[in-house]
Amino acid sequence: MKTFEHGGQIEKFAFDLGCSVSEIIDLSSNINFVKPQINIDFNTLDISSYPTYDKLYEKIAFNYGVESSQIELFNGGSSAIFTLFRHLALETCTIYSPAYLEYKKAALNFGYELNTINRFENINENVKENSLVIFVNPSTPDGKYYDLEELMKFWIKKSCTILIDESFLDFCDKPSAIKYLETYDKLYILKSMTKFYSSAGIRVGTIVSTKENIKKLKEFEPMWKLSQFDSHYLQAALEDKLFKSISKAINIKNKIELENILKNSTLVEEIFESSANYVLVKLKNLSAKEFIELLKPYKIMVRDCSNFDYLNSSHVRIAVKSSNANETLQKALNEIC
Repeated sequence: MKTFEHGGQIEKFAFDLGCSVSEIIDLSSNINFVKPQINIDFNTLDISSYPTYDKLYEKIAFNYGVESSQIELFNGGSSAIFTLFRHLALETCTIYSPAYLEYKKAALNFGYELNTINRFENINENVKENSLVIFVNPSTPDGKYYDLEELMKFWIKKSCTILIDESFLDFCDKPSAIKYLETYDKLYILKSMTKFYSSAGIRVGTIVSTKENIKKLKEFEPMWKLSQFDSHYLQAALEDKLFKSISKAINIKNKIELENILKNSTLVEEIFESSANYVLVKLKNLSAKEFIELLKPYKIMVRDCSNFDYLNSSHVRIAVKSSNANETLQKALNEIC
C-alpha cells in the first residue's frame, strides 16, 4: 500500500471486480452518506464572469459562529493544509498520530523537521518550543474526540503554532477549539465541509483564525480559487436548515448498528471509540489485505489502515453508511466466519 494512499478509490475497485460503481458498497470512504437538499439549477449559473465570494464567506462564517474576516477559503482541505505549511515556514512540526496522511506529506514536502507523537500511548510527550503542532479532533482514522484543555495550556506555554483539524466535528455535539482564538493568536482551525456535506467533489476547505492571521494569509492567495459551482453548491447546502440535525441523528443511529454488528463478529478483536462517521477496527487473526479479499465477493470496500503511524496490518476503518449497507456487511461477516 502506498505511503499516502487514501480510501474511497471506488472506480478501481469496481474495475477489478468487473462490475459497475453503483454495485459497490463503499465503506472505505468517510464522506457523509446523508446528503443535503440542494435547490439550485446549475444550468442557470452564469459562468461567463469571474466569481465573487462575499455571500459564501458570510454563510460559512455564520455556520461556525465567527466573522467573515476570520476565515479564508481554499480549494479543499488538502489545499488549505499545504498552503498553511508553506505560509508558516516553521522549522519543526509535531503530528499527534495516527492522523490524516496529508499532514505528514506536507511536512516532508516543505522541509519541516517531522516528529510524531503516539496519542494512543503517550499523548503528554514533550514538544519543541515554537514548533507547529497538528492535532485532528475528532481523530482519524479512529474518530476519537479529545478534550484539549490541558494540551492547549501545554502548547501555549511552549509558544507553539497550533493547527486543530475539525473536519469531522460536525458529526458530533462536541465543542470546537474556536473558543481559544480569544486568548491565543497562534491558533489555526481547519474545517473541511465536504465531509459532512457529502460533497468531496466540491472543493471547499476553510481555515479559521484571528483576523490578523487571516489577513496575512490572504496576502499571498490568488483572487479566484473556487468555481461558481463550488460556491453555489455549498451555499445551497447551508440553506438546508434541517440537514445538520437530521444527518447527525441518522449517522449516530447507523453507527450504533455498525458497532453492534462488529461486536458480534468473531473476526474483530477491538473496536475503537469514535465520535465521527467511521469506526477503526483491529482484526483477529486476519490482516487488512486478507479481510479486503474476503469482502470482495460481497462488493464491499473497507479502508486498509496499515499505512498510518502506530497502526499495523490488522487495522481497518469502516465508514458509517446506510442500514442496507450494514445489513450486507453483517451477512458477509456471518458467512465469512
